[in-house]
Parts: sequence; structure tokens; C-alpha cells
Amino acid sequence: MPFYSIFLLEQESEFSVDFVKYKSKKYSILFLSPYQNLKWFKSSAERLKLIQFHGDFYCIEYHKKEVACNGLLFNNIYLLPFIELNTITFEEIVGFTKKMQIESESEKRFSDSVLKSYLQLILAICSNEKDLRFNDTKIQQFDDPLILKFKGLLETYFVQERSPSFYSGQLAMTNSTFSKKIKAQFGRTPTQLIQERVVLEAKKLLHLTHKSIKEVAFELNFDDEFYFSKYFKKEVGLSPSHFREKVGISIAAK
Repeated sequence: MPFYSIFLLEQESEFSVDFVKYKSKKYSILFLSPYQNLKWFKSSAERLKLIQFHGDFYCIEYHKKEVACNGLLFNNIYLLPFIELNTITFEEIVGFTKKMQIESESEKRFSDSVLKSYLQLILAICSNEKDLRFNDTKIQQFDDPLILKFKGLLETYFVQERSPSFYSGQLAMTNSTFSKKIKAQFGRTPTQLIQERVVLEAKKLLHLTHKSIKEVAFELNFDDEFYFSKYFKKEVGLSPSHFREKVGISIAAK
């Protein structure tokens, strides 16, 4: 779907995002960007609340200073796609969603502005909570120098190097040992992470710039736009042109 989605999970849930399985505790909030693959395994539908918004309604890139959610709640391949909250904070956010529902059903003159304010408040609270929790557990999550080095290498070379053997070579590890290490840390193979990083960048370029599909393909080091389109469609489920058509070009586009 061409929407950013926020799921409020009151009960323990099991689901997969982009084919990676997760388990969340009670009072968790799940964040998805447009056209991420979601599958439920265990959830209580009557205890699940959903907020969806299009980038044209509220642009997380344009409001990045106010909510700081881009790259933290959304669009980060290294962090969990959900956050676990305490009961008080979770219920506070549920309260905001109820107010949003009432406001959306009204015909008041400034309803859109009020809805955006509630949404911005929810995103800001969640960004702050995730940032605090990430910093509290940062050492436990990424204390391994190898993991830190791999992240640095991937961010530097994902455009030029899409073979796991390049990264295992840079880390002086066998492909097998490297793959097991990365899978244990992130729940995905090195190949999957590399593909996700390329696709994330492609989505950014399609949404945040006016560059043509051909220019995006060239910038991401694809031989031609047809191969790029095939690669993108395999990972996302629709072509780059269709993705741009549905998601649109952001008001923050350069």
C-alpha cells in the first residue's frame, strides 16, 4: 500500500516484515513504510489499532526536525520495525488515536491541521522512546566490532558492491562464517541486507528526487533501467514507475 502505517499492538503478536519474522510483547507499536511486506501469524484483531497516512498528507522528510522518525521509526534496515512501550505511554497514544478518529469524522474547518498535530505528536513521542531505548541497549545490540564494521562497509559500498564475498573478504572471514554471524544479528542473510539497502536507496531516490527512472538506475550502478526495474519489482512487488505513481514525489524532493 502507498501509505505509512502505524499498528498499535495491545497484545503479544507474531508477524513478518519483508519476510523476516518477529515477536512483539504487549503494548508495542509497529511502523511500516509504503509497500513493505507484512504478514500476521498471531495477533488479536480486536486489540489492534491502525493509523495510515500518505506522504502527501504528512511528509516525514519535510518534518524531520519535529519528529525525527525517518531512519528511526521508518526506513531503517538495521533496527527492529517496532518499539515496546510501557502501559502509560501506550495508552496515551491510544488516546490520541481516538481523538484522531473523532476529528476525522467531523466537518470542522481545521480538521486536517488537528489530525497532523496529533500524528506529529505520536511520531515525536515514539521517536523519543525508540531513541532512548536504542541508546540504552546500544552496547548490547552493536557491541561487536565486526557488526559495526560491516554496517560501515555496507553504507559505503552498497552501490558498487552487491556480493557478500566482497564484505566477508573485507572482514577477513569465510563466506559461511560471515553469513552465520550476520544472520544471527539481523535475522537476514548478507544478500538480503544488501538487497534491502539498495531498494531502500531506490525508494528514497524515487520519492525524494525528480530524477528519471534511468537516472536512478544509473546512480545505483545498474547496467540499464530495465534490469533495475526487474530488480526493484522482485523486491518490492511493483515497478519503480508504479511505485513513484502510487507514493508520489515528496514536497521535500530536491
